[in-house]
Amino acid sequence: MYSLVKTLLFKFDAEKVHHFAFSFIGKLLNFHFVVKVSKLLYKKQSNFLYQNLLGLKFPNPVGLAAGFDKDAKLYKELSTFGFGFIEIGTLTPKPQEGNPKPRLFRIPQDEALINRMGFNNGGVDEAVERLKNRPSDLIVGGNIGKNKVTPNENAMDDYTYCFNALFDYVDYFVVNVSSPNTPNLRELQEKEPLTKLLNGLQDLNNNKLKRKPILLKIAPDLTNEQLDDIIEIVSDTKIDGVIATNTTIDRNKLTADKSIAEAIGAGGVSGQPLKERATEVVRYLKTNAKNNFVIIGVGGIQTAADAIEKLEAGADLLQIYSGFIYGGPSTVKKINSGLIEYYKNKK
Repeated sequence: MYSLVKTLLFKFDAEKVHHFAFSFIGKLLNFHFVVKVSKLLYKKQSNFLYQNLLGLKFPNPVGLAAGFDKDAKLYKELSTFGFGFIEIGTLTPKPQEGNPKPRLFRIPQDEALINRMGFNNGGVDEAVERLKNRPSDLIVGGNIGKNKVTPNENAMDDYTYCFNALFDYVDYFVVNVSSPNTPNLRELQEKEPLTKLLNGLQDLNNNKLKRKPILLKIAPDLTNEQLDDIIEIVSDTKIDGVIATNTTIDRNKLTADKSIAEAIGAGGVSGQPLKERATEVVRYLKTNAKNNFVIIGVGGIQTAADAIEKLEAGADLLQIYSGFIYGGPSTVKKINSGLIEYYKNKK
């Protein structure tokens, strides 16, 4: 069924379809009986899937990556598709339009997306209003960034604003310094500015009555030396973990005709072409980190086999985005069904 729907939807602009799907899902799941049916169809429950990490109890390890629900408009409805947690954002202090359209593209041959969205969002304060009545049993993460107009030397101000605004309404934070679509943002991944930023957020965190987990989202395009720096920074700043990885600027894994990607232009690649490199980064972090920290594996996960590959490499939790678009609403259930068998065999 979904393959037929996908064939139709893929004939239209990717971002317009995203907004259409958002509107449709939102209206459909306004009906209580539809919510019940959705949960029955797509939720997979098992004691084997529960993960106790970051001081949180995840019903299963498969989350929705940031970028899908940037403004916390549909996180409750999306949870009915079986996700163990939802990450909203990336959010910035002030609303911003993002980059000019078109800015989201599909490459179906590779089951890939290319995006250059540019942190388009309505601002953190609007998202906070939508989070005030969120279900207590739903784990929500807040992915935070800086406005495009904010120079890197003032980035701490933007991350601080978002951190304080969201603190009472999310369960964990993700510091995004790895998007390729905001000019000069990735410079904040360098050792000195990143250490300063994370230490600043940790100071804020430790002054709260009860601190919340902070994770760092990193690019797949880092060298081993840069990954060594990340490991050292995580240890020094005592943040709780890493999300590996964001989208890649490398186009070498695309099998579609090069002219297609060239016509699209700049942007980060996600989906199947990212899978191998994202897994390599997860494995490198797990192998070389002396201090154990949580790793959320992201990139090219669409099947249970993809998920198990990330877990075997060292991931503790998982996130999907492109795989959900290509695989459809049953994707999470299929992955979790395979993971139940995987965890059973491990025990």
